[in-house]
Amino acid sequence: MTTFDDREHAFEAKFAHDADLRFKVEARSVKILAQWAAELLGKTGAEAEAYTAALIAADFEEAGQEDVIRKLINDLAGLADEGAIRARVREAMGAALKQIAEVG
Repeated sequence: MTTFDDREHAFEAKFAHDADLRFKVEARSVKILAQWAAELLGKTGAEAEAYTAALIAADFEEAGQEDVIRKLINDLAGLADEGAIRARVREAMGAALKQIAEVG
C-alpha cells in the first residue's frame, strides 16, 4: 500500500467516525429535547416515553433539526416560543455532545 492509499483510508475512517458521532449527538439531543418538552406538557411515565418516540419519529422526516423544531413549535404553542425552542435545541446539542464524549 502506498502513502496515498494510507492517507485515503485514514480520511475515509475519519469521515465515517465523524458521521457516526454526528448521528449519535443528534439522536441524544432529540431525547433531551423530548424530556424537556414532555415536562412542559405535563407528561410523565408512559406518556413521556410516547412523546419521546413521537419526537424521534419526527426527526426522520428530513435531515437536520428543522423537523424537530417544527414539531416542538406546534406542540409547545403557548408554552415556549420559537426563540426559546431554538435556544433549547442548541443547549441539548451541547449537552448531548458532552454526554457522548464522556462515554468515550
